[in-house]
Amino acid sequence: MPYRALDSEQIERTIERLRRRAEQRFAGSGLAAVVRELEGIAERASQTAAWIDRPLVWLRVAIGLLVLLILAALGLSFRSLQVSVGVPTLPELVQGIESGINDVVYVVVAIFFLITIETRVKRRRALSAIHELRAIAHVIDMHQLTKDPELVLARGRATGVLAPRSMTLFELSRYLDYCSEALSLTGKVGALYVQRFDDSVALQAVNEVEELTTGLSRKIWQKLTVLYSLSPLPPGAAATGTTGAPPPAAGGA
Repeated sequence: MPYRALDSEQIERTIERLRRRAEQRFAGSGLAAVVRELEGIAERASQTAAWIDRPLVWLRVAIGLLVLLILAALGLSFRSLQVSVGVPTLPELVQGIESGINDVVYVVVAIFFLITIETRVKRRRALSAIHELRAIAHVIDMHQLTKDPELVLARGRATGVLAPRSMTLFELSRYLDYCSEALSLTGKVGALYVQRFDDSVALQAVNEVEELTTGLSRKIWQKLTVLYSLSPLPPGAAATGTTGAPPPAAGGA
């Protein structure tokens, strides 16, 4: 139903718009390249999520045949038992019960292992894709790492270690905001993998990615808070671009 599930196409479209905004405002920047990579991951994520949601028919058929084979072997083993006439002694009775319990336990464990193969195959693929999201979240964080609010205040002497920074206050705020949006979208891509895949391990991995991106975004918003508290924009600056940056396009900068 609408508004009750994530739409992979809408997520891809949102990332595509973010990539275009980053390329237009910061042409040739590493951030635009990272968002472009995130766009490709989102496209593969929709395909992976669809693969996870589909049943592996060939695997289920193979598992069903193996389970029938195990049950048939168990039935044959019971038929081959020689039943002695007379009352068994206590040691014989205990030995027979123990042997029967062991056989049943081994069979149950084997069947459980077989019927969970499909879940483990899908889990492995989901965890591999989620690990890719965790890596790109750290890459996004690396791009905002050196974007200090002090850069636009021009206080103190530059060390010359870092490349010259020429961002205005408005441009720096846009850059940090794009990083925050990219991190948020990274978490949403991860949620696609477990939207229809009921697996506690994969869900925990997605939650960890969400916690990671939320924590990294919190650092960015701390920078934005410092940025505007140290040197607030004059009234109407965001709309008119009085900081030297062009006014944002309609529908978001």
